[in-house]
Amino acid sequence: MKFHKEGIPSLIITILFITALNAILYFFLTEYNIIRIIGYVISGFLLITILQFFRNPSRNRVQREGHIISPADGKVVVIEEVEETEYFNEKRLQVSVFMSPVNVHINRYPISGLLKYYKYHPGLYLVAWHPKSSTENERTTIVVEDNKGRSVLYRQVAGALARRIVFFGKEGIAVEQNEECGFIKFGSRVDLLLPLDVELKVKLNEKVKGGISTIAKFNND
Repeated sequence: MKFHKEGIPSLIITILFITALNAILYFFLTEYNIIRIIGYVISGFLLITILQFFRNPSRNRVQREGHIISPADGKVVVIEEVEETEYFNEKRLQVSVFMSPVNVHINRYPISGLLKYYKYHPGLYLVAWHPKSSTENERTTIVVEDNKGRSVLYRQVAGALARRIVFFGKEGIAVEQNEECGFIKFGSRVDLLLPLDVELKVKLNEKVKGGISTIAKFNND
C-alpha cells in the first residue's frame, strides 16, 4: 500500500504517540489488564484509520476527451442549478461529491487544459453537507479551460473535521485530466460548477471514484 506525501507528518506523529502510549501501558500499568487491552485496541484503531485515510492507490490516468471526470472519491450529494458569482457570473450546474473519512482524499483535475484561475478563500468549518458550506467554508476555487474554450470550475471545500486544504497548481500552467492536483485532510467535499447544457452521467447519492467516474459530458464534443 502506498501513502500520500501529505500524510507522512500525520503518520509520524501517530506512530510516536502510539509508541509512547504503549510503552506507558506495558511498563507502568502491568496490574491493570483491562486498561492495557483498551489502550492497545485504541492504538490499533488509530493506526489503521490514519493508514487508510492517507492511502494512495494506483490508478490508470485515463484521458477521455469531452468527458468531465470526478475530481474526488465519494458520494454525489448535490445536483442543482445555482448562480455562480465568483468567476462566470452566470447560472451553472453544481455537482458536489462528499468525501467521508474512509474515502481516498486525493483530488484530481476533471479536464485537461489551461489553469485559468485559482484563489484560496479562508472561511468557516461548517459540516460539508451544509448548504452554505460551498460559499462560507474555507475553500479553493479552480477554473480549467480546455482547448475548445470550455471551462469547468471546481472547489475544494473544507468541512467540520478538515483543517488543511492543499492545492499543487498555479494559474497559467497546462494541466492534464486526472492528474493529481491537491488533497483535503479528514473529510470534506468537492463542488463542480458545469455548463448547464452538459450531459449529466451521475445521479444523486451515486458513489464515484476520482479519476475514473464520468460526472458529465460536454454536449458539443
